This record gives sequence, structure tokens and C-alpha cells, in this order.
Amino acid sequence: MEIRWLEDFLSLVDTRNFSRSAEARYTTQPAFSRRIKSLEEWIGASLFDRTAQPIRLTPSGERFRPVAEDVLRRLYQGRDEAKQVSETLANTVRFSATHSLSLTFFPTWLRGIEARSHTFNTRLDSNQFADCVQSLLKGDCHFMLSHYHPTIDLHLPPTHFTSKVVGRDTLIPVTLPDTTGQPIDRLPGTAEDPVHYLAYSETSAIGRAVEHMLTHLDAPVYLNRVFVSHLAAVLKNMSSSGRGLAWLPESSIHDDLVTGGLVAAGDETWFIPVEIRLFRPREPLPATAEEFWELLEAEESGTW
Repeated sequence: MEIRWLEDFLSLVDTRNFSRSAEARYTTQPAFSRRIKSLEEWIGASLFDRTAQPIRLTPSGERFRPVAEDVLRRLYQGRDEAKQVSETLANTVRFSATHSLSLTFFPTWLRGIEARSHTFNTRLDSNQFADCVQSLLKGDCHFMLSHYHPTIDLHLPPTHFTSKVVGRDTLIPVTLPDTTGQPIDRLPGTAEDPVHYLAYSETSAIGRAVEHMLTHLDAPVYLNRVFVSHLAAVLKNMSSSGRGLAWLPESSIHDDLVTGGLVAAGDETWFIPVEIRLFRPREPLPATAEEFWELLEAEESGTW
């Protein structure tokens, strides 16, 4: 039994695609497939239904999944605690946040907290959404900051993790305006002239919320997916250059909307409200991290 087999297993649970998981795990698909097969042989049961597209967990795989998550989390947490032998590391509050929130929300939010308390020694790792989740599961950070929508499955068992709302945002479909200030792309588009759509990759939390909305509409929408990226900043640049329409967090495009550099490509029925949540393990964190959490709870209760 090897630790990397469990990491491979959870990666495949998230992507449901052998090729994408092999790429994320920096190996070839044949080597990745052999490691998954070795894990299944060690367990004595098939964990994935490979006949489904995309692949899905078998009942045995569903039963094994929380075990793998808990084992890895405890192993990495134990490793991390063993490494925390210096005063500096023990007093550092470590965050993992998605790229868009790292650039826009986090600096102002942290500055506001510190203005009402004191300066914390902090570390921020900016990652893709799935990597942020894995960082929290492994114990590589104390807190994870992410956009959240009820349709997003975070794979963070509520028995082991909790969260609180620290902000709110809105995903707005935007595009470059024409010379009259009107959007060059307008929802819902037509079958003859579909809207050029700049999409998020499958690893994006924002993207999952957008795709859920698009697949649960009462009326048809006509989109031509012309570009894909996991970074909201990249989609913003592409949209600003006239490449197409993208759903972007209002927090990252506020100034563009004010100046008219970008305009909404539809009315508010196309807007997606989302929360900004801070996630943490339920078990006790180092004293400085617990102090930070207590400040948030005091602010939430109005006692701060």
C-alpha cells in the first residue's frame, strides 16, 4: 500500500477522467492506470465503473472514499504538526485560496480584520479550486477561501470540516461593448448566431456554478464555446479583447463595469449569486489560527 495510491484515487474521484488525473499527478496515463489497478487489487474490489462516461465510483468505491480522505488528512496533518517545531511556523496562519479571490478579495478582507485587531503573520497559497480542497484535506493550510454555491460539491465531510460566510459576490455575464455601449454578445443568442462563450474548466468552482445554471434553464440558450481556462483573470482579459462572453465575479470587474470597459450581456436573470466562504477543520488548530477564527466569530455575533 502506497500513499500516492490514495492521492491518485481521490484525484480520479474529482476529475472522473484518467487522462486529466494523470496530467494533474504528473505521470503518464498508463502509469496512473496501473497505480489505480494496484490499489483495487490491494483492496480486493473494483473502485470505479469504467463503462460509464464519465467514470463513476462503484458502491465499493463510495464506501472507500471517506476512508481514503480521512487517512490522508490524518497522515498529512500528523506530518505537518511534526514539522511545526519553530515559533515562526507555529504562529503563521496559513490560507489556501482560489486565484480570483487571492487577487481581489483576500488583501482587503485581511486588512479589515487586522485593522480591528492586530497584524497576523500569514501565508497565502493561491491555487485552483480542486488544489485548494486538497490542501485543506492534507492539512497544508489552516483555512481555505473559496466561492461557494449550493450546486458545488466540495467533498469536505461536514463531520470533519466547517465554514462561515465572509463575503458575497455575483457572477455576471459580461462582454466588450460596441461603439454605442451595447454588448457585442447578448444572451440568450440564437441558433443562427450563438454567443461566443468563454468557459471555465471543470476544476473551477465558479465554472461548476455557471454550468449548473446553464443546464437548468427553462428556455434554450445558444452558446459557442470558443475558449476554456480555469482562471477568471484570463477569461476577463479575453472578454475585454472582444473574444466573447464570460461569467465573471463582480468583485473582479467592478471598475470595468463602472467605466464601461465591460458591460453585462444579459439582465439580472442571468446573474448568479455566490457566497465567499472560509473553510476549516473541526479539530483544534494552532493557537494563532484559532485566535483568527474567534475574531471572525466575534464579528459575526456582533461582540467585536
